[in-house]
Amino acid sequence: QVQLVESGGGLVQPGGSLTLSCAVSGFVVLYYAMAWFRQSPGKEREEISCISSRDSGNRYADSVNGRFTISRDNAKNTMYLQMSSLEPDDTAVYYCAADAGIYGGTCETMRKELEVWGQGTLVAVSS
Repeated sequence: QVQLVESGGGLVQPGGSLTLSCAVSGFVVLYYAMAWFRQSPGKEREEISCISSRDSGNRYADSVNGRFTISRDNAKNTMYLQMSSLEPDDTAVYYCAADAGIYGGTCETMRKELEVWGQGTLVAVSS
């Protein structure tokens, strides 16, 4: 059974850091493109970072570039999002997702409609 489980969200002060985890079961993370999305109240869900299969590349939204880092631990079959210099505008529910239908996929080939999602974890940035 394919399952993604996020963890690591919470309340943090502006300028602080958090690391989100996305534990995967049912497929090997190394071989599939995966991404982090977020959704704030009243806003559409946006992709903030993607990592290609075999770590062949990644990409970041302009809003987080230079502050967030996406990575994978293949031994733990887990994807991470390290977030630093957090701002109130980063407040959102964060979701991980996988393009589990394309073996060897990249961020460039990632489909618009992804079928595998985690349940989301809330990140709140406030003083």
